[in-house]
Amino acid sequence: MQHPYLDGAPPRVLAHRGLALRATENTTEAFRAALDVGATHIETDARASRDGRAVLWHDATLQGFDGSDRSLAGSPIAELTRLTSTGRTPGALLLPLDEALDAFPQARFNIDVKSADAVDAVAAAVRRTNAQRRVLVTSFSARRLQLTATLIPEAARGAASSAIAAALVGVSLRSRGMLHRALRGVSAVQIPERAARIDLLSPTRLRAFHRHVPEVHVWTINDPSKMAELLERGVDGLVTDRADLAVEVVRSRGNV
Repeated sequence: MQHPYLDGAPPRVLAHRGLALRATENTTEAFRAALDVGATHIETDARASRDGRAVLWHDATLQGFDGSDRSLAGSPIAELTRLTSTGRTPGALLLPLDEALDAFPQARFNIDVKSADAVDAVAAAVRRTNAQRRVLVTSFSARRLQLTATLIPEAARGAASSAIAAALVGVSLRSRGMLHRALRGVSAVQIPERAARIDLLSPTRLRAFHRHVPEVHVWTINDPSKMAELLERGVDGLVTDRADLAVEVVRSRGNV
């Protein structure tokens, strides 16, 4: 049965760290901007504060937030939530995951677990807000993803890098068994268009993925002509820095 995270017909627009044209990425302002233009899904990154709260930020340090070399993992949540951005939204605050889930109750969140210490923190935030049905957890690390999925088995799950690699080998060998094992329990394969000069979304590979997972999402696509081309191929979701453009492309195809 398809996970509620994927309710509604694709294609989906997954706003990469929100819409940060005039907002600091991964902030309330960026998420609101993305939802205001019609995105339904927020792609974001989670790390953990020193005292175990999940905070939405991509990098290990806050250089891109306030210009400091402060370690996010080395700082307690009380200090982190007092910091203000010097970026596109001066004064914006770092956003704890549970507060984001509460602030945007209609949005679906695609959460990349960026560090080992974020596993428990992400799971606790999702459980605390009862958001399992509108969250997909993923990670480049198979171990982080497995541990997070074990703590919140009701959440949707992506595929780690090793699973994608195994699935691609399965496609090459025409091994349905290998594909099934690699992608068991995965709600959405989320991949770049190309890697190591290989077209990961060739018709053969895309058909193979679709036989074993409900959806295939591609990142990070910002050019409208490329968005349209990928949707024409059969991609189900666009991870993009330009949710505003992606929504228009989707609407131009008759999808709302």
